[in-house]
Amino acid sequence: MKASQFLISTLKEAPADAEVVSHQLMMRAGMVKKLGAGIYSWMPMGLRVVRKIEAIVREEMNRAGAVEMLMPVIQPAEVWQETGRWSKMGPELMRVKDRHDRDYIVQPTSEEVVTDVARQELRSYKQLPRNLYHIQTKFRDERRPRFGVMRSREFIMKDAYSFDRDPASAKASYATMAKAYRAIFDRFGLRYRAVAADSGAIGGDLSEEFQVIAATGEDAIIYCPDSDYAANIEKAEALAPQGSRPAATQPMQKVPTPGKSTCADVAQLLGIPLQRTVKSLVLATDQLNEAGEIVKSQLWLLLLRGDHDMNEIKVGKVPGLDAGFRFATNAEIVDHFGTPPGYLGPIGLKKPLNVVADREVAVMADWVCGANEEGFHTTGVNWGRDLPEPFAVADLRNVVEGDLSPDGKGKLAIERGIEVGHVFYLGTKYSKPMNATFLDESGKPQLMEMGCYGIGITRLPAAAIEQNNDDRGIIWPDAIAPFTIAVCPIGMDRSAEVKAAAEKLHDDLVAAGVDVILDDRGERPGAMFADWELIGVPHRIVVSDRGLKEGQLEYQHRRDAAATKVPVAEASAFLRGRVQA
Repeated sequence: MKASQFLISTLKEAPADAEVVSHQLMMRAGMVKKLGAGIYSWMPMGLRVVRKIEAIVREEMNRAGAVEMLMPVIQPAEVWQETGRWSKMGPELMRVKDRHDRDYIVQPTSEEVVTDVARQELRSYKQLPRNLYHIQTKFRDERRPRFGVMRSREFIMKDAYSFDRDPASAKASYATMAKAYRAIFDRFGLRYRAVAADSGAIGGDLSEEFQVIAATGEDAIIYCPDSDYAANIEKAEALAPQGSRPAATQPMQKVPTPGKSTCADVAQLLGIPLQRTVKSLVLATDQLNEAGEIVKSQLWLLLLRGDHDMNEIKVGKVPGLDAGFRFATNAEIVDHFGTPPGYLGPIGLKKPLNVVADREVAVMADWVCGANEEGFHTTGVNWGRDLPEPFAVADLRNVVEGDLSPDGKGKLAIERGIEVGHVFYLGTKYSKPMNATFLDESGKPQLMEMGCYGIGITRLPAAAIEQNNDDRGIIWPDAIAPFTIAVCPIGMDRSAEVKAAAEKLHDDLVAAGVDVILDDRGERPGAMFADWELIGVPHRIVVSDRGLKEGQLEYQHRRDAAATKVPVAEASAFLRGRVQA
């Protein structure tokens, strides 16, 4: 490819609305152009990256036995109504009507459509297992699209769906996909972690996220440096403290804490560690009638150590809270505690409620909590002596750096990541409401067991950039770079020797199957080098009159601090070797 035939549209400055590094660099490097909020055109340079990602995904999916198809972007409401997602999904689901006033959606995913295909095509156990996938445009009407293509409304995703005869077979299909995903992400050349994820309402442990490691990532990844343990923050277990609860050493006292409504403020006022305080969080569960109206509410008091944060996913697994909960209203809180939030505690309640203590709080002694009176807290609180043992004890919190690893092999560490893939065991969540069945050996209909497997194709370039950049621009891994090598001739329009040498090197590399671009635009060296450093092409070779007189070309990897001299006659073989390495 010659640069004069390509479209290169670099910018010196990023647009003002580009918040994160990947958004800034993708705009400056001419990878994408913004059309509207969360909607981008993929320019030729960026599209080359997308196509390389797609090619790797296809190769590994096909190698794993998956079969590619293509499902429509616009889907009729009927199949979504079968599963209930037509009404359950919020405004993120783009609903549209055709000229006949029939309802459709712009697909955010394709579980319903692929299940409809399966129930028509897969009628016998002899046709199972089966894995169908497609790479297709998706649309989710994000309330606040941001970070460029990282959280855009329109995007490209690879989603695959497995169909099996029983849970054991489904787990085998899941394992095959999990292995294929590792092969895919290994080939991308990115640092990533496969982390255990929460399975939500479906239950079970078969759910993994694939996270590209990046300091700017939105997700917290929990891992143990001394073992293979890794999980997202929703899934990571906070172990119960070792040893028994200490004996009480202090009397319980009500102390004035005027204007101090947070645990941190109270700890500072009293001169105690924040870890001695306990925060009170009030939740409510509702009993509804057939019309969906609240007929009865039950309040719950959750107690966490003052320096810990509640994990809503874990709380949602506590018996009694597992059917759904909400945060209590101010009126409900005053009704039960006699005071607004900021001074709440489990002692001296006006009305009874269920008290659930985090594992850490359950073994604390002499702790501090609100006194249920504005401007006061209670110190020296102890279980058994001052209040009954809690209704329940559970893991309610996010883990923190230094917690013991659940596998018993060290302490936990935390790093940031960007989720780019997810593998998930679905069970019969979609096959049951859509009656997707097959006939077993005895001729009886059985529900298909399903799994789903997604990769954010157009999210991956942004994740790669967040991980690989410097003050000059992007640094692409070879496998997904828009071009692998840039041949940069200096004075090509003025020197026949430079022109001939550059074109010969370019042609030799093309013939060898190397993805190379020859910059024949006649740009000054500084501007030419700045463009390719910004775009992030990993290998650069410079052809100049002076170098040719010395019989040398100058090679520099995008991460190298200085250039390396390469004999002209060996340049093609040298570059092929670097690319293969």
